[in-house]
Amino acid sequence: MDAGTSSERPSGRTMQVRCCIVGGGPAGMMLGYLLGRAGIDVVVLEKHADFFRDFRGDTVHPSTLQVMDELGLIDGFLKLPHQRLQKLDGMFGGTSVRIADLSRVDTKYPFIAFMPQWDFLNFLREAGQRFSSLKVMMNAKAVDIIRQGEQIAGVRVKTPQGMLDIRADLTIACDGRHSIVRERAGLAVEEIGAPMDVLWFRAGRRPNESENLFARVEPGKMMVTFDRGDYWQCAYVIAKGQFDAVKARGLPALLHDVARMAPILKAGLSDVKGWDDVMLLTVAINRLKRWTLPGLLCIGDAAHAMSPIGGVGVNLAVQDAVATANLLAAKLARGCPSEDELDAVRRRREFPVKMTQRMQVTAQNNIINAALKSGDQPLKVPLVMRLITAVPWLQGITARLVGVGVRPEHVHSPARS
Repeated sequence: MDAGTSSERPSGRTMQVRCCIVGGGPAGMMLGYLLGRAGIDVVVLEKHADFFRDFRGDTVHPSTLQVMDELGLIDGFLKLPHQRLQKLDGMFGGTSVRIADLSRVDTKYPFIAFMPQWDFLNFLREAGQRFSSLKVMMNAKAVDIIRQGEQIAGVRVKTPQGMLDIRADLTIACDGRHSIVRERAGLAVEEIGAPMDVLWFRAGRRPNESENLFARVEPGKMMVTFDRGDYWQCAYVIAKGQFDAVKARGLPALLHDVARMAPILKAGLSDVKGWDDVMLLTVAINRLKRWTLPGLLCIGDAAHAMSPIGGVGVNLAVQDAVATANLLAAKLARGCPSEDELDAVRRRREFPVKMTQRMQVTAQNNIINAALKSGDQPLKVPLVMRLITAVPWLQGITARLVGVGVRPEHVHSPARS
């Protein structure tokens, strides 16, 4: 369907709102909550019937915990089941290393909370129910944008009840790295690249199993494990585009490699019964050169896809949402902000995004790429990693970069009583 013809062929059902947020991930749900809190007439569209997606990132960093605190939500939030991580330890070619120590960061919540993202999103949805101006629509998939001249005037949505045209003064794309809104708007993406993909799977965890290792790097192999209480969440890193080659070797060969790298997983790997239990996550690092059109703003992964390095994607998305509400909520109360006012979000957030992506690329080139290409050659711990391990205060710097980030955002958007 041609985007330019959307407004010429109405679906028959229409809705009018001040702001339409496409995508019910961390950016979309947090922004919906903040705008609903400010009394803005806003609808959030989530294409799935629920938030249950095993591949969603589930690291909630100190910067996001601080936002939840500023919103008065932290007590209820931390009552949800979660695990806490302060020290990021690893094995690099048989040598123990410490990557970061969050206990050294001057922040109110000096830990990473591991929590299923569906719990985080459901919590925001339930907390937002007290705002009459906020509506969350599940099973509502945006399939096109509506244009009115040069203005983006809303989206066309597929729902179980049929097609629906949602006309909005402002449309905000939070629909991820494969954003349909971004594609229909024709916004150009700058690809930065990533040398790896990730195989994502679970291994059962027995009550007596305990290990503090976060990352394991061996010649030609790398894996990250998260203790999720009754199971281990595993991220096995492979070279970009090599999934077919891994499958050709067979699942037993993969599981043998995993068990050799992490013997504690050996018993729990019986839960991985077939390739259907292994999900391929295609890693990308990219960003938009232009985040806006008249009536349209992109944030979160729709504006900048992050590598899983550091687990910062969720938190960058939340930071984008907070900055957007801070800059635009009061203006939205009066109508659609101008494109220059919308672009203030990019001007605020582009530096943190670029700096974070630059750090991810540095880690890729100096650690991950080197490890994956090393074959059978012995791995030497990079100098910078040896320094961080040897000098504790450096562990606080890396922890701050990962846990708090560059230019963290704080809630300044209005709250209507």
